[in-house]
Amino acid sequence: MSAPPVDVRKGTLRPFTRKLVRYPLYGLLWLFFRMRVSGTENIPKTGPFILISNHLHNIDPLMAQVSLPRNCHFFVKKEVFKYPVISHIARWSGGFPVNRGAPDRGAIRQAEAALKAGVGVGIYPEGTRSTSFALQKGLSGAGLLALYNDVPIVPLVITGSERLPFNGAKGKLRANLPMPDPGHRQVRLEYGPPFRIATKRDGKRIGAAEATDQMMVTLARMLPPDYRGVYADRFESGQ
Repeated sequence: MSAPPVDVRKGTLRPFTRKLVRYPLYGLLWLFFRMRVSGTENIPKTGPFILISNHLHNIDPLMAQVSLPRNCHFFVKKEVFKYPVISHIARWSGGFPVNRGAPDRGAIRQAEAALKAGVGVGIYPEGTRSTSFALQKGLSGAGLLALYNDVPIVPLVITGSERLPFNGAKGKLRANLPMPDPGHRQVRLEYGPPFRIATKRDGKRIGAAEATDQMMVTLARMLPPDYRGVYADRFESGQ
């Protein structure tokens, strides 16, 4: 006999309870952190999707979750689950631990279970917060998830959160770096149109790294030039 399907929603906030939590948090983030959100109409109203985003600050995942009109289960670094309060918050939103130091097949399986259940899955292709405020090279895990799960991919770009305080050790490392120019004074979250990976090039199936590359170029295209990082030359060369 096959194993029963995993209930990925077990232990997470249900829609009504999520609204009760989300709306006050949205108001607080709007008021105190000047969070502004656009493009939420691009998020599928039903069915699975993969959310990809750049990552600048510890608060980015909270802002992303609060800005979403429906729940999304995020890959969360396993170190977060050492802290009881933060761990509970992550699990209530559907977050699951991922080992960032090596390919984590267990995390991929949990993500695929969520997608099969019609739930969105959020992933930061860079694997961690950027150490330069701009895009770092994306890791192959995001591309692998997209290649084996033909669902819409929703790009999210965040600008301005790098200026916020309390960004941990990485924030201290970047204290003397020049700030990028987002062209605004708020923290902005912009959702772009869904897309799918082009799985073949010249008649041959692409690999996970190339799939991730497509995701990262999509994010770079949506970001102001100062945030494009290692993908900036793709626009200068016309690729």
